[in-house]
Amino acid sequence: MFKSLVNLLYPKTCNGCNNNLLENEIVLCTVCRHHLPYTQHWLNKENETYNKFYGRLPLEHASSLLYFHKEGIVQQLIHNLKYRGREEIGKLSGELYITHLLKTEALQSVTDVIPVPLHKKRLKERGYNQVTEFGKALAKGLNANYNDSLLIRKNYTKTQTKKGLTDRAEITRSAFDVNPAETDSNKHFLLIDDVITTGATLEACGKALLKIPESKLSIVTIAYAHT
Repeated sequence: MFKSLVNLLYPKTCNGCNNNLLENEIVLCTVCRHHLPYTQHWLNKENETYNKFYGRLPLEHASSLLYFHKEGIVQQLIHNLKYRGREEIGKLSGELYITHLLKTEALQSVTDVIPVPLHKKRLKERGYNQVTEFGKALAKGLNANYNDSLLIRKNYTKTQTKKGLTDRAEITRSAFDVNPAETDSNKHFLLIDDVITTGATLEACGKALLKIPESKLSIVTIAYAHT
């Protein structure tokens, strides 16, 4: 009775369209789930995300779950995830994606899932890393370790959303480093983020991780933004 009263007074809403969720709906309503713009990247190794890093990073695999378009459902999801504390969006994204990634041979050797880190100051401001639940869901499905301490962000920078590839690359060139243990050699790292645009941040993170001896690298994001 108490739960029903709470739902009546504070109804749960869809993170895609803001309509009230039905009793059996979680995070997204049935209509929004049906209209999610899946990329199908996992069906083709040389997909848009993978090709984004051609000549920039040696990758075992790279892919994104959804397409990000301005004013679209995915923009709403990422905004709610990133700025409104809706971490359940990240968890759902991971659970949706892992069903496909488990069929990807290149990812079966992943040992550690590594989130793009926030600077300590940004983490304190926001209170959470928006890709934590996404990464934990992937790590659980891949039977890998979720490792948020290996990769570190050294510099505190303002948002780079409106910056181009050259500006982003300059800002992120020395922004990341690794703090490896002896046991981190010869591992396959799955680097994750929420949205890939120019790829500059992921490139900088990837180069830092590849400084670890005998390491391999893959990249997965929730969304791919057309630039």
